[in-house]
Amino acid sequence: MDIRTETYQVINGKTVTNRQLEVLSSVGRSGSMTSAAAELGISVPVVHKYISQIEAAAGIPVTVSTPAGTRLTAAGREVIEKHQATALRCRDDRRFTICCSPVTEDLMMSVMSALKMADAELIISDDENNLRMMKEHTADYAVLDDPMYLFDAEEFQWTEVGFMGMVMVDNGPSFIRYRYGAQRVAYMYLDSEDREYTVDSVTYSLPELLGSNKSFFIDEFLLVRKGLRLKSAVDPKMLRHTINAIYRAENRTIAKLNKALLSRHIE
Repeated sequence: MDIRTETYQVINGKTVTNRQLEVLSSVGRSGSMTSAAAELGISVPVVHKYISQIEAAAGIPVTVSTPAGTRLTAAGREVIEKHQATALRCRDDRRFTICCSPVTEDLMMSVMSALKMADAELIISDDENNLRMMKEHTADYAVLDDPMYLFDAEEFQWTEVGFMGMVMVDNGPSFIRYRYGAQRVAYMYLDSEDREYTVDSVTYSLPELLGSNKSFFIDEFLLVRKGLRLKSAVDPKMLRHTINAIYRAENRTIAKLNKALLSRHIE
């Protein structure tokens, strides 16, 4: 007997099919409408049609064209993150699953390649969702940017795999909060300094963060990986925090991941 569970999304009351979400995911992964069409065996106009249907439901763009290709907007990334998490919960045959944030995404891809983990799945989301996936048994290993989440992860084993400093870009009292990294650590620093500020917007998008003209915090490690240099209003060491991996029990695969991450000397 073949029993399957299938899901779909409802955005603003409108149904978005798994095929449409698969197309959006492929665009985000490949960075190109043309590449997504080739990967899925459909035409570029069909890709555009599916993206337009998602945008009609969302009411805002889910992709944006750039000189380098096409990337997901903050809304597009949010749609895909929720789709991935839901799809994993419905799978009975899921692969070994690792989750992390964009801060450590390049690092984890490098480690997985070095360890030849071609059969593993990498999910990119924020710490809150990654911890939720661990608790729901839809992930096996998570790298958390924010060490404060360890207080909510007492059922798991954990290993300190590195340290990061944070850059503070100071453009005045109005802040835009990035969804990734140890943001709570950063804002606790502001509170300790008795600084008056407001968080007026939140973003999933690095380009939106950098182009906002607002103040913000971002992990120095992410800037280095992206080849970006920003002047910090405070010494990044003032906002230094640990990066931690959590898992249920150490086995050979977990031990290899921990060793590989520790060997990268995340600082």
